[in-house]
Amino acid sequence: MFQAQQLVFYTCVSPVHMGAGSAVGVIDNPIQREVHTGYPLIAGSGLKGAVRHHFNRSWPAKSLITRLFGPETNADHAGAIAFTDAQLVAFPVRSLRNTYVYATSPTALARLKRLAGDTAGWTVPEIVESAAKLASGKALSGAEPGKQRLVLEAFDFAGSEDAGVKTIAEWLAKNALPQDTDHAFFRQKLTDDLVVLSDTAFTHFVRHATVVEAHVAIDNDTGAAKRGALFYTENLPPETLLAGLLLSSVERQKKGNSRDDPISAETILAMVLRDEGDRKGLSDNLLQVGGDATTGRGLIVVHAANGGA
Repeated sequence: MFQAQQLVFYTCVSPVHMGAGSAVGVIDNPIQREVHTGYPLIAGSGLKGAVRHHFNRSWPAKSLITRLFGPETNADHAGAIAFTDAQLVAFPVRSLRNTYVYATSPTALARLKRLAGDTAGWTVPEIVESAAKLASGKALSGAEPGKQRLVLEAFDFAGSEDAGVKTIAEWLAKNALPQDTDHAFFRQKLTDDLVVLSDTAFTHFVRHATVVEAHVAIDNDTGAAKRGALFYTENLPPETLLAGLLLSSVERQKKGNSRDDPISAETILAMVLRDEGDRKGLSDNLLQVGGDATTGRGLIVVHAANGGA
């Protein structure tokens, strides 16, 4: 049983490919998606594996990694941490104005509010089909009040500013992104350009507005493309925002070989997330997940929410 938890946000800073391992459509290498919503996700097992690999390369004390994650072989006790699946919070969609917006939906926000608990003091908005509520009017087209439109990709929506969406955007800017100067532009853009669409419209974009890249295999002997070796790989676009929980228990130990000073659940969370001496934690640092690492794919920034209002 887990005794401590922390809400964690993941921001894609490059295309991210967390492969599903199978395909039934024109995309040969699709990303992971939820069955019931079609929303992209990052599986908790993949996150935990990527974090362990990251710590194996960056932490000097390998024995500590085993204490937190459990033995890699002959697993006679479980690890003390777990990552839930990273659920989609906001998805970047190309906009006629302001380049792109952070699109979300009532379902995505309700799921985030459930994860965040009492720290999320805002209310999930209601949206009618073909309409959108915005944190500000900066992405709207048209000068006449009441007739302004939000143009996303090839679709337009009746858009209006909404104080409730502004509150959500400000909460996300304080909790979802690092608070350093490097992320100041994106905190402001999230504050200005958060857009809540209907679940129907949002689902269309997250299914059809991902990054799809064409690849070709090369013949080692000729140095030319292999015949029939063209394939397509799907990626989450940069600026996609996801969230999940990091869970911890008191340090687990082999039966009959207990320590006098097991690490507490709260201390384990801090060790995983925070910098301490030459040991770098996850929060506000880059993590590589998924495939195509040698081509710069899979870079995400991890941020532990501070619970700010």
